[in-house]
Amino acid sequence: MSNEKFSEKMGDAMLDPRHNRIWKGVLWLLGLLLLVDVLLSWYWSQEPDLRELPSRENVVAGETIARELIFVSDTLLSKPGGYLSNDILPHRLWMDNMPAWEYGVLVQVRDFTRVLRRDMSRSQSQSQEDRDLAIAEPQFNFDAQSWAMPATESEYRRGIKALQSYLDRLTDANEGDGKFYARADNLNYWLNEVQSRLGSLSLKLSQSVGRSELNMDVGSAESVAKPGNEEDFVKTPWLKIDDAFYEARGATWALTQLMRAAEVDFAEVLRKKNATVSFRQMVRELEATQETLWSPLILNGDGFGMLANHSLVMANYVSRANAALVDLRKLLQEG
Repeated sequence: MSNEKFSEKMGDAMLDPRHNRIWKGVLWLLGLLLLVDVLLSWYWSQEPDLRELPSRENVVAGETIARELIFVSDTLLSKPGGYLSNDILPHRLWMDNMPAWEYGVLVQVRDFTRVLRRDMSRSQSQSQEDRDLAIAEPQFNFDAQSWAMPATESEYRRGIKALQSYLDRLTDANEGDGKFYARADNLNYWLNEVQSRLGSLSLKLSQSVGRSELNMDVGSAESVAKPGNEEDFVKTPWLKIDDAFYEARGATWALTQLMRAAEVDFAEVLRKKNATVSFRQMVRELEATQETLWSPLILNGDGFGMLANHSLVMANYVSRANAALVDLRKLLQEG
């Protein structure tokens, strides 16, 4: 059969009414699947609410914040839709808010797990590190976007399992080899990490409105050999504005949960340093970042323009929390 006859036969077959019904059915099925995917994306994009700390009696030092760290970590995997940052399905193309939220949470989990392993679970720099925390920290630093061999979820679950093992040893009076040292210096180590993160988030949020910023490197000793412009124009790309916003929402959600727990475990330290009120004020500013967002879009109004700028509102709360954090660290060091 010649190519021309074959093409004519295939064309006639495609135009056959029976085949048209099949193609229409396929298109309807694809449209229905796309609609379901869009609806699921909307549902999966709902952020978890803040939860109050469960009331417990006879808690040991470190138990509350260890439980809260496990809760925050588990929420990454068990919230509606599960862990979405490594999805390869079509909704990944338009559903970037929740992965940005997850990244904000993940950074806080990584930071606190590192401080817990390095400082809070050790009496001094020469003491032995906790065996479970030595497993948990690298697990949470696994690639956040790996979807197979191994999947990110399986690695993070190993980290959560290690944290649970540490918690079990911490609360087991018979075993007793799980340690937690609720000292002012240990709390200060973590708050130093938090201060750096909040400062970075605040700057990233404020850059939603393009503005010229002084180049801090110009005039320094390092810049003599490589001079630069005295001013740089910095503006967050339009498609990245919502990512920066939701990263901040995720980070402050995780921080609020962990800070509430830290107030319990470090209550005596805060009381001795007269820092309880400052600590609660910082937590209150973090809680304000989790107010309900009623707009379907992250608006990016220009400064005092007609439209709101959600990024600047978020930056305000983050900056106020950071300012309270600076005062708190001074009290811990000098109070």
